[in-house]
Amino acid sequence: MKRTVAEINQKIKDGDVVVMTAEELIPYVQSEGVERAAKEVDVVTTGTFGAMCSSGAFLNFGHSEPPIRMQRVTLNDVPAYTGIAAVDAYIGATELKTDDHAEYGGAHVIEELVSGKAVRLKAASSGSDCYPRKDIDTFISLNTINQAYLFNPRNAYQNYAAGTNSSEKTLFTYMGKLLPGYGNVTYSSAGQLSPLLKDPSLRTVGIGTRIFLGGGTGYVAWEGTQFRTNVETKFGAPMGGARNVATIGDLRDMSPEFVRALTLPGYGVSLALGVGLPIPILDEEVLKAAAVSNEQLFAPVIDYSVQSRNRKPIKHVSYAELRSGKIELFGKEVRTSSMSSYLKARQIAETLAERIENGEFLLTEPVAPLPSDRSSGTLEVRSKEEAV
Repeated sequence: MKRTVAEINQKIKDGDVVVMTAEELIPYVQSEGVERAAKEVDVVTTGTFGAMCSSGAFLNFGHSEPPIRMQRVTLNDVPAYTGIAAVDAYIGATELKTDDHAEYGGAHVIEELVSGKAVRLKAASSGSDCYPRKDIDTFISLNTINQAYLFNPRNAYQNYAAGTNSSEKTLFTYMGKLLPGYGNVTYSSAGQLSPLLKDPSLRTVGIGTRIFLGGGTGYVAWEGTQFRTNVETKFGAPMGGARNVATIGDLRDMSPEFVRALTLPGYGVSLALGVGLPIPILDEEVLKAAAVSNEQLFAPVIDYSVQSRNRKPIKHVSYAELRSGKIELFGKEVRTSSMSSYLKARQIAETLAERIENGEFLLTEPVAPLPSDRSSGTLEVRSKEEAV
């Protein structure tokens, strides 16, 4: 059985498309088999909603009278990067308020903009002949500025480590609060709904792929930072952090329901973001990968008290075990909890399925593939000569 994206899009336009979420597909394949399911199902939808620190937004404010070349910008007292052009800035999700207020940052600014709220813009400049103004203090919103779009260097990690803590003190990490003496395990993945786990070799995902992003429509712009393929696999899926995507989408199309600021006590700020990926069922192999269940998807358990990039997994556990609420470590039953929302992931997959079924969302063929062979390097202390 073979089909093309163009054929599937025609079925969407004709109202004949058959769409299932990745969660719905699993029991269907178990009861009907891969061959029949591949003939019946045209698209499988996925979803994830969790912290995606490597996110941010480009904003163009428009020119003031007289004009200013913004060299220093804050938005609600959160610094934004201005080394682009006169009135462009990039606000990073994890950037913190200038008073080192660790509970408010760029993610909050982005959420407030998406929510339709006003944000205070303060900018300063040394002034020049063509940009004489030296400062401005005003309020902006999505109604007053020009372009406003998310551009995220790393979203939708294909898999991620579960965190625990063997030390005698509580740790506050981007994986949440880790209790001493292996007191708990936290994880962050939608498992069998997670977008890139359901197409592990990215056969249907590439540059230009249309996706659900933050409640609106977005696109895969490039490979994500720290993208790598040299990761151990089981049942065809990576057993640790592997591929990911850089994404882009218009803030004005998004919803605060799927773009939410997070404050992680003792660590900082992040952005909880909803991402959904439609998988066109081109053949039986694509469907077989999309039907892998939580029992067949594994994450490494990492001890975050070991302060080294070379931490080795204590063990690998399935997402079925993680989602059960407890796993076993060294003969001890340890409770587990998720840093991402499976309920929201399901909602995203269902929403995307509805949009496809209603003819509101067509699929795209990638204009270029993402890398099939990529490793991730490390940062070393080197001399100038060693660096080239």
